[in-house]
Amino acid sequence: MEQTLFVRDVIAGLKLDILAGAQGILRPVTNPNLSKPGLELAGLFDFYESDRIQILGSKEGTFFHWLNENDQLIRTRMLFEKEPPAFVFSKNVVVPDLFLQFGDAFGIPVLKSAYKTSSLYSELFTFLQAALAERQTIHGVLLDINGVGVVISGESGVGKSEVALELVRRGYMLVADDIVEVYQKEKGVVIGSSPDLLKKYLEIRGIGIVNVVNLFGVRAYRENKRISMFVNLVKWDAFTDFDRLGLKEDARFVFDTPITSVSIPITEARNTATLVEAAAYDFKAKQLGYHSAKQFDADLNAKILENAKKREE
Repeated sequence: MEQTLFVRDVIAGLKLDILAGAQGILRPVTNPNLSKPGLELAGLFDFYESDRIQILGSKEGTFFHWLNENDQLIRTRMLFEKEPPAFVFSKNVVVPDLFLQFGDAFGIPVLKSAYKTSSLYSELFTFLQAALAERQTIHGVLLDINGVGVVISGESGVGKSEVALELVRRGYMLVADDIVEVYQKEKGVVIGSSPDLLKKYLEIRGIGIVNVVNLFGVRAYRENKRISMFVNLVKWDAFTDFDRLGLKEDARFVFDTPITSVSIPITEARNTATLVEAAAYDFKAKQLGYHSAKQFDADLNAKILENAKKREE
């Protein structure tokens, strides 16, 4: 799913001030990378990356003021003629009048940030990477359970939202119900969030739509979360062979990132919320280096060897 991003979205996301070129806030932003036009200000335009937002920090600002008036005019015009999405000046840079004039003339936004150069570059790059990343949708409920991002999946009507409601009541955080929008920040890191319309809401059959913030307070909800595992709820079937030791490790791929996946059989007698909670805590323990199933297997094998030696004696 392709994302559409405009300069106005960048302005809102980074809280930037518009100094000139306000008529160009609907210019599209298609490249998440950024450029600092130092070489261009020096007169070398062979490698000008005009499809990127241009960042001007203290170095670029200082160098610009060292140029004579004719070079300033020519090179500023050349920067604008290639029509980049926008120019963003960092906190301590005095914005030259030429940029303001050409910004209005070409309809290219000239923006000012409250961040210093390195922070501006980092914040803007992170924002663009997330905003322009390819997205998928997953059917399930995403929760933050003690720092572990868990997607509860399963057939419709299996009780995913009811389990989520109980976990939120216990103090954990809802991220998304029913539809989880995901993007890959980098290989190995998949972030999930809720569509705007569904944020903070849970659908509980028999009750309806509930707002978890209104019910449990602001600590019951977070905007997004890295997905660490999938917990698939399946109805108990006596003929299905479920893993009883936990030595088998399955994964589900989202984009090209493998994410731990476990299946939990459910019946009326099992407390599903507690099982999901236990799965999340077990995952966290494994990440910290303690694997209960492997430890049990090692202890069992040691005991077998011990008994074998005793029989030989």
